[in-house]
Amino acid sequence: MTVTPPRPQKISPRVTSFIDGAPIPADAPGHDIPVVDPTTEETLSQLREADAAEVDAAVRSARRAFDEGPWPRMDINARKDILYSVRDHLRKHAEELAWLECKNVGLPLSSVLWHVQRMARNFEFFAEVASTAHGETYSQTSGFLTVVTREPKGVAGVIAPWNAPLALSSMRVATCIPFGNTCVLKPSEYTPLSVSRMVEVMHEAGLPPGVVNLVNGRGSVTGDALVSHPGIDMVGFTGGTATGRAIAATAGRNLKPVALELGGKSANIIFESADLERALDGALAGIYGNNGQQCLAGSRILVQRGIADRFIERFVERSRNIRLGDPLDPATEIGPLCFRGHMERVLSYADVARADGARLLTGGRRATEPARGWFIEPTAVLAPDNDARVCREEIFGPFATFLTFDTLDDAIRIANDSRFGLVNYVWSDDLPTVMRCTREIRAGTVWVNTPLMRELRAPFGGFKESGIGRDGPQTSLDFFTELKSTIIPIDPVKMHRYGA
Repeated sequence: MTVTPPRPQKISPRVTSFIDGAPIPADAPGHDIPVVDPTTEETLSQLREADAAEVDAAVRSARRAFDEGPWPRMDINARKDILYSVRDHLRKHAEELAWLECKNVGLPLSSVLWHVQRMARNFEFFAEVASTAHGETYSQTSGFLTVVTREPKGVAGVIAPWNAPLALSSMRVATCIPFGNTCVLKPSEYTPLSVSRMVEVMHEAGLPPGVVNLVNGRGSVTGDALVSHPGIDMVGFTGGTATGRAIAATAGRNLKPVALELGGKSANIIFESADLERALDGALAGIYGNNGQQCLAGSRILVQRGIADRFIERFVERSRNIRLGDPLDPATEIGPLCFRGHMERVLSYADVARADGARLLTGGRRATEPARGWFIEPTAVLAPDNDARVCREEIFGPFATFLTFDTLDDAIRIANDSRFGLVNYVWSDDLPTVMRCTREIRAGTVWVNTPLMRELRAPFGGFKESGIGRDGPQTSLDFFTELKSTIIPIDPVKMHRYGA
């Protein structure tokens, strides 16, 4: 894909749910939520919120598609053909989807182009996973053959966040439906435009009605109705830890399994043995990429004391030169934050940092250019220690926190001193240092001398409060399928004849 700005696209004046293969009529009554362009602060559309009755209709559609429809019973090659068609149609509409994502989310085009590629690839990849899934046989017990097969689990409630709607909602759906399951998807009420169009395109590609249903609304209304619905068999959620905890509690009361990819406060460790130019590029990308709105952010930057002054000075200088602007401009490096309330929350941490004794190095203010939009200056602070709130809490914006350390033991201790454990970055050309970190740091992913590389063949998820479960070929197969053991006698079974 190129970096040519996509052409403007038509936006529906009212976004509604998509149930049983068709959208709810735009004139249907209901509560409307404004959908706002974070770059211009203008209203793009209205989102009609799905209430409990509409969620029930969506779940019933998914239930029929699973219990009676062709999808779970389809030959895997036929199902795979449809998923490949979904991939192809999504690629065909890549420009349209990228434009909608930039307009609704405020992400720079450079980020969105990668997300659009990932969206389509997710369906291809997990179609291949499903096509190679297999069972087991056991014949060790004399006279019996035991066959273990996998079956789809049922209807999933899948909830996607606002920070990367296409990439993360597609991951939730693509790990679910290839195995024969059906689902109801709820995107964020802040960013429904690209996901709504994605679901429409999937049906244009030949996806049977009811396999993927879409409901829109706030978590307290639509999300709660979805998670608590008795027709939902399992729940997948990507988002904040507080919301994930509430979802797990609701699902747990009904013994529904959950897969949760949650927050992070990841350490980005810069050792004296690192290639400092590469580490500097990686540290900037790790906190400012995706407008800083990513659970993967290397938001705690730990720098070894001997290089700290020089490294931090270079980081601050580069931060001040970052280009803020229209997300659709290929030259833009950071766009606006997604919505006003989030911008205000991120900005509030500048005062939090000062109150904790941290030193503001750059930023900490709403940007004056562009004049409109929810832009903040790229921000960095030097914390007095790891107990500062800016080191403990996920800020989820272009807000870097620096800490210094002396020894390898110090770095590992500080990295692990967090309630999160999603990812960790290590920058060093010393092999023993790298191996100690990979062995002892408590995180689901450790990146060594690279930022933000995602290998779909490997499991992805977090330790501690960063989540439950993993996305990946084997882990998604285990979550979205049930194992069944069928025991067959090879020879006639000699049984006691009761009452004979």
